[in-house]
Formats: sequence, structure tokens, C-alpha cells
Amino acid sequence: MMNKKENKKILDRAENLFYRGDYSEALRMYGILLKDYPDLEEARIGAILSDIALENDEEAQALFEYYQVLKEEEQEGAERIIEEMIGSLDSALEKISDLLEGGALARDESINGITYKDFKELVELRGNFRRAFEDIMFSTKVVITEKEDMLDFLHKLVENGFNEMAMRYIESAAVAYPGEEKIKDLIEKIKG
Repeated sequence: MMNKKENKKILDRAENLFYRGDYSEALRMYGILLKDYPDLEEARIGAILSDIALENDEEAQALFEYYQVLKEEEQEGAERIIEEMIGSLDSALEKISDLLEGGALARDESINGITYKDFKELVELRGNFRRAFEDIMFSTKVVITEKEDMLDFLHKLVENGFNEMAMRYIESAAVAYPGEEKIKDLIEKIKG
């Protein structure tokens, strides 16, 4: 059995491996900790996220970073919060997969995303934009080809509090549509 200092050292190494994208080795390190300390929550969450990262590293990295923020803020129940997010994410991915397989939504495999038209159908199915966007934000992209659809999507992102995400889209939209007043208005709305 290892002492607390050795545990911390292995945990730090596993986290560093995770950040570098070496998910298999991170998973192995977390596994070493869990073998001797099966109730060590940080190692359990790290192992779960490492496993997720083997299939979808962006999703896992986002959850891992959020988990680190919760720990730094000494958020009580940080592990429970992350586990609930993973659970709801799994549920959302399953629903989206069912919709894609059932033909309710069309996925464009060449760019790994769904069309904006299909995303709007998902919004209707989920009942609101926020829920639909949260369902897909880590798992797929929304493919937008029309200027009006882009402006509508940006407006709805801002309207639903996804300001950082909207700014990322706005940066590329501003290049595609220079001088567009509606984009300038959205930037002002985000700043205000």
C-alpha cells in the first residue's frame, strides 16, 4: 500500500498524462491508485474521464477541466457534479444516436455534424434551444451554410447565455460576412 504522498504523486502524474492526451497511460495510473484505494474519488473520476477520452477527447478534456475548476474552488460534491454531467451526457448521446439511426436527424459524415435544419428539429423535440444545444455541444457540430441560419444560431446562442461559444462562432462569421451589422450588434450585446 502507498502512503498519501505517493498517492498525490501518482495522481499528479495521471493528471499530467491526461492533459497531454496520453489517455491510455493516464487510465493505467488511475487504475494503479484504484487497485489499492477503490474509494479514491479523484482516481475514479480520472479513470472514467480517461476512458471517455479514448473515444472523444474534446468532451473528456472539457469535463476534466471543469472538474479541476470545481476542485480548485473546493466545491463540495465536485465528483458527484461531474458524475451527473457524465450521466446526462451519456443519456443525451444515446438519444441523439437513436435519432440519427432512426433517420429523424441527418448526420453529414463528411464533416461529422448535423445540419442547422436538423438541429432546429432537435430543438423542437427537446422543447428548447438550450437543452438541444447542451445535448450536442460535446458530441457533434452544427453545420450552417446559410447566412440567415448563422445569424439566427448566433442570436440564439447569446439569448441562451452561451456567450463564449457565440464569440467563437462570431470570429469565423465576421470573416465570412465582414461588415454585417447583426454580428456587430451581437458583439455589443455580449459585451453589455
